[in-house]
Amino acid sequence: MYIAHKWLKYSFEGVIVMKKLSVVLVVVLSLCLVVSLAFAADMKGTVKSVDAKAGSVVMTVDGKDTTYTADKAVDLTKIKAGDKVEFTADKGVLKSCKVAAAPAAAAPAKKAPVGC
Repeated sequence: MYIAHKWLKYSFEGVIVMKKLSVVLVVVLSLCLVVSLAFAADMKGTVKSVDAKAGSVVMTVDGKDTTYTADKAVDLTKIKAGDKVEFTADKGVLKSCKVAAAPAAAAPAKKAPVGC
């Protein structure tokens, strides 16, 4: 009886150790995912020039010009110089790019009715 009890005790300790190891593994993998997403940053900028043949785009972000090589998934025909864009870049490669929506014009104010 004592041997079975001893085996049972170690068995439960092994389960607890495996659960702790699983939690640590999930936390480490989650941190790796967050860090990898941080490197692919979403940015806003202005297109300075587009070279569709070479597959490159020069963007101005915070007053600084940067040249990006467009990924195959990016359609450079949809953007032109002077466009305000929202884009995702990773290590000098343009992953996605879309023209930012122009701010909507303010609706004219309604005039108050005149009369009684």
